[in-house]
Amino acid sequence: MTDKITALYCRLSQDDMIDGESNSITNQKLILKKYADDNGFKNIVFYVDDGISGTTFERDGFQAMMSDIESGKVGTVITKDLSRLGRDYLKTGEYVEIIFPDHDVRYIAINDNVDTFKGDNEFMAFKNIFNDWYARDCSKKIRAVFKAKGQSGKHLCPPVYDYKKSDTDKNLWVIDDTAAEVVRKIFRLCIEGYGPVQIARILTEQGVPTPTAYALSQGRNNGRYNAKLHRWGANTICHILERLEYCGHTVNFRTHMKSYKVHKIVYNPQDEWQIFKNTQEPIITQQEFDLVQELRKNKRRPQKMQTVNPFAGMVYCADCGEKMYLSRRKNERPEQEHMRCSTYAKEQDKCTVHYIRTCVLNEIVLGELNKLLETIKENEEEFINSAMNHSIEKKSSELTKARKTIKQAEKRIAELDKLFTRLYEDNVLGKISDERFTVMSAGYENEQKMLKETVSELRTIIAHAEKQASDVTAFLKAVHKYEHITKLTPEIMHELIEKIVVHEADKTSGKRVQQIDIYYRFDVAVSSVTAETGKYGKKTA
Repeated sequence: MTDKITALYCRLSQDDMIDGESNSITNQKLILKKYADDNGFKNIVFYVDDGISGTTFERDGFQAMMSDIESGKVGTVITKDLSRLGRDYLKTGEYVEIIFPDHDVRYIAINDNVDTFKGDNEFMAFKNIFNDWYARDCSKKIRAVFKAKGQSGKHLCPPVYDYKKSDTDKNLWVIDDTAAEVVRKIFRLCIEGYGPVQIARILTEQGVPTPTAYALSQGRNNGRYNAKLHRWGANTICHILERLEYCGHTVNFRTHMKSYKVHKIVYNPQDEWQIFKNTQEPIITQQEFDLVQELRKNKRRPQKMQTVNPFAGMVYCADCGEKMYLSRRKNERPEQEHMRCSTYAKEQDKCTVHYIRTCVLNEIVLGELNKLLETIKENEEEFINSAMNHSIEKKSSELTKARKTIKQAEKRIAELDKLFTRLYEDNVLGKISDERFTVMSAGYENEQKMLKETVSELRTIIAHAEKQASDVTAFLKAVHKYEHITKLTPEIMHELIEKIVVHEADKTSGKRVQQIDIYYRFDVAVSSVTAETGKYGKKTA
């Protein structure tokens, strides 16, 4: 007996709770204190971990005890049994046989008759293995239940920011109106051309509570007390912009843990997700979500000037196909701001200058958009038919090419099957050697494998194209929001236009004339404009 601490360690996990009161923290404390009193152990201190798995040793109570052990304050550690110390047989054995003795600490597991002061227990290693197997078996059962729940379409995670559980049905998410307005604002700012860093700064400056701060204000704990409560981060914005749940869908199996011992979260490939559509009321439309994902594909660094140019990321060079970058300086007049080919800016021998002022481009695009609005307003039915035909014609051309390739590949696959048969017969009859047979058959097999992969990929593309109806209705829904456009904004541009292609200027007539092609979203139409884009403005030719 010494004056050092007698550490009475208690642990209870979620799995242990099914055993009832026998494993409860209260019961463990009673057993440990009685044993300490009966055997003359003094200066007792309880270290407790409630609701923590034994497969990890990253537990607050256990780490506090280890800190005291390493400081030389603890002389004895007592647990109800070996499984209370841990269920990882390797780590548990290391603590009992190496770490505790190294710090002159006596270890006692009451129910398992383990006492390191009295010598080795030959059965201790087997008991640790059985405890490990129990944890493994529980993990399998929990994963099976978790998988069945996820496959049934029920949510596997707590409600995401701006949703909360229904008071009548805990499996149903309902909209939290206050938070929902913030999410809608984030998506709207992204559509308007702002990046995650800029959006985060705007929300922080406006004093909008972060998801963590809002959860705490509502009496909910999301486990992130140490986060910067009042400062939005770009990662938080990105996370919100990528959540399909805001469209009203349930997304399960987005992540998994490496194993029942290694609790590191690993992200699954998107094709392994299970998505159940329309399981709750949406915050944003599917069209808005898809538009944001398309904008996020072409991430751009923030401009030095705070204003967002509506043409940023949407204008392309007709010759090299690369984007045209915005060029502007603080000391330049607004009419000097222009777009230029990014390839030419880097390597002048790879492309030509392809230059157009944004004020000229703005005038052209604004005019064409208003013409389109007027056309739809006067004869919407005719536009729908024209847009459908344009979309179908484009897809039909692509599908015809894909079907032709499939037909050729399948013909070659059939030929290879016949060649395999003849090759095998020739080998059996001794017409070709085994070595020659091996080389030739391997070549045919590789060719056939590649052809089958090509056919499979093309069939997937065709199936997707055939199922994907022309989204003319979605385009019309966006168009109907505007009676007449007086100013181009990033939101208008991204809602109505897919891309703008600028051709090289033609100066043979003594004037600077350029062709501008405007491709509208969903392949509904293309406007091709030839305009004079000289020093004093443009004149449509």
